Amino acid sequence: MTAERPAVIVIEDEPQLRHVLRTTLETNGFRCIESESAHRGLVDAKTLRPDLIVLDLGLPDRDGLQVIRALRLWSTVPIIVLTARSEESTKIAALDAGADDYVTKPFHVGELLARLRVALRRGIDCNASGIYDIDSLRIDLVHRQVFINAREIHLTPIEYRLLTVLVKNAGRVVTYNHLLRHVWGPTKIEQHDFVRTYIADLRRKLEVDPARPVYLLTEVGVGYRLSAPIIDRATN
Repeated sequence: MTAERPAVIVIEDEPQLRHVLRTTLETNGFRCIESESAHRGLVDAKTLRPDLIVLDLGLPDRDGLQVIRALRLWSTVPIIVLTARSEESTKIAALDAGADDYVTKPFHVGELLARLRVALRRGIDCNASGIYDIDSLRIDLVHRQVFINAREIHLTPIEYRLLTVLVKNAGRVVTYNHLLRHVWGPTKIEQHDFVRTYIADLRRKLEVDPARPVYLLTEVGVGYRLSAPIIDRATN
């Protein structure tokens, strides 16, 4: 469904908000399909194969977390959660279930559009060469090398594994539990301090000002995000 405008399914039970989202999305180059319930949204996702899904968690017929899990059984479509639930535990649960990002109601239109654009770019396969650039940062996953302004940076094995997980999820919030599971293994999933310590070490090596990071951003209480979408030089 990407021939002209990216198609977005909005799964939301409030008609007024659906109307606002439709107007916003279609004004900004997207095609919007409205689904008023979890059941309708799952059917639409299966039959229409959208480029993105915007999902409310508080649906009348099924919890949004269940919708995410059902979608992830067969689809990798980017999912942006749009919810009034602001608890960290809810955000973590949504991300761990397979959501790509979340925006809390009430929301700024500009932020939502930015999150959608990042999620859409993540859906493009850009792993042909294994070489990625983010401003002055270059990561070569084939040769396991990292550069800042063409100067090679030495990383420890754990630092490199941590950075690799973030690279593969660039632009997406990655929870503490996801990082711990994929870097340290399932026995360490409660050791959030491990992640904080190694992120601090990576910032000292990769950021111009570690106190004001531009690459490795903190999502308070949830995890971390590699700020910019990854772009493969081979696709340019």
